[in-house]
Amino acid sequence: MIDLTVSRRYAKALLMLGQEDGKYKEYGEELTGFAQLLEREPELKDALLNPIHGMEERRKLLLRIVDLLKLSTVVGNFVKLLFDKHRLRAVEGIAQVYQQLVDDIENVKRARVKAAIALDEATQERLRQGLEKLTKSKVVMEVEEDPTIIGGIVARVGDLVLDGSVRTQLSSLKESLIKGEVL
Repeated sequence: MIDLTVSRRYAKALLMLGQEDGKYKEYGEELTGFAQLLEREPELKDALLNPIHGMEERRKLLLRIVDLLKLSTVVGNFVKLLFDKHRLRAVEGIAQVYQQLVDDIENVKRARVKAAIALDEATQERLRQGLEKLTKSKVVMEVEEDPTIIGGIVARVGDLVLDGSVRTQLSSLKESLIKGEVL
C-alpha cells in the first residue's frame, strides 16, 4: 500500500510539471525508459540501490546514466530526487502510475488480448475498433498467443473481461451438464 501511495504521489507531481510545459508525454516516455533500463540490467540496479557502495559513487553512476540517456532536465532532476529521497526502488511503480494518469487524460484504455492462435493485422484492427466502440475510448492492445484457451479470444480492458474462449464455453457446458440444465 505504501508503494502505491508513494508511486501515485511522485507520478502526480511529475505529471503536474509535464502539464505545465506541455511535455508530459515525453516525460512519461523518458521515465519508462529509465525504469525499463533498471529492470533489464539488474547489476546496474543493484549498483544504484545497494548501500554497500558509497552514496557518492552511486550518485555519480546515476548522473552518468542520466547523461547517457539524455534525459530532459525535468526528468533528470526527478530521478535525482528519487535517489536522494531513497525512492529509486519505486521508479517502476511510478512509471506505471504515470502512464495510467496519462491514459486517463487522453481517454486511452489498455487491452490485453489472449488468442489461441496468432492474429493477423486485419483481425487485430477489427478487434481494436470493436473494443473502442464498446469502451468509447482509444484502445491500445497487447496481443499474446495462448493455446490453452483452445480457440477464440479473451480480452481484458481495465475491469472489463470479454471471454469468448472455447475453453470457457466448454467449462460452462460441463457445469450445465452436471447440474442437469441441458437435455
